[in-house]
Amino acid sequence: MRTAAPHVGAGHAPAPTARSSWPVELDRVCVTYPNGTRALRDVSLRVEPGEMVAVVGLSGSGKSTLIRTVNGLVPATSGTVRVGPHQVTALRGRALREVRGHVGMIFQGFNLAERVDVLHNVLVGRFAHTPAWRSLLGRPSAADRELALRALDSVGMLEKVWTRAGSLSGGQKQRVAIARALTQEPGVMLADEPVASLDPPTAHAVMADLRRINAEQGLTVVVNIHLMDLARQYTTRMIGLRAGEVVYDGPAPDATDADFEQIYGRPVQPRDVLGAGA
Repeated sequence: MRTAAPHVGAGHAPAPTARSSWPVELDRVCVTYPNGTRALRDVSLRVEPGEMVAVVGLSGSGKSTLIRTVNGLVPATSGTVRVGPHQVTALRGRALREVRGHVGMIFQGFNLAERVDVLHNVLVGRFAHTPAWRSLLGRPSAADRELALRALDSVGMLEKVWTRAGSLSGGQKQRVAIARALTQEPGVMLADEPVASLDPPTAHAVMADLRRINAEQGLTVVVNIHLMDLARQYTTRMIGLRAGEVVYDGPAPDATDADFEQIYGRPVQPRDVLGAGA
């Protein structure tokens, strides 16, 4: 029975790093769903390589739609989305899947295989970069295995490498999801409400992990969030969405309560702040 955590290189190796960090650019992007809901209305913005940006808004503001247009999970009805050298809105099929292989995605619901151990969950991040026969046979290369172990080490989860994902806490699951995204060696990291289901101390820890990855790797990070204090504390720039339109774009630490009221379309309420991390 395997219980000991494997060694990672010579000592504590750094996390996998992006081959290059990519910019993200939306030009007059609109999204209208089949039921007629207009989720985005002429959104134009640019995220520079290496920025850490919070997209802030209430439920229904369009922030999840926005982040999912970046990797084509939600197709734009009109306008152009560019990620690094790729025009996402012009891609279909295999070409779009290849681009997604270089865009890390972290979900609110973790999206882990609950009955599978942590290592094999993280190795999913290599699928787009791995020959099909290796994926089908479950035989990762030594290089991919090393990438996965380094990613787990970087988020403090190496000791859980053989643990079944379903037995982990919410915070541990989200760290595994971050490690999975890191093994893609992404040009952009997207996080869609990554702390919505976590308690305050764990939420702060996960946001600190994302900020550290951004700082250490210079990796472009775009995170959806609706909590004022987390946006101010952990990101450098804030884009505010209301009814599918950009109503604020500026430095996150300088955002005032009045700015958040403009974004929310109502007075600030206690639930708009997560609270202390301890």
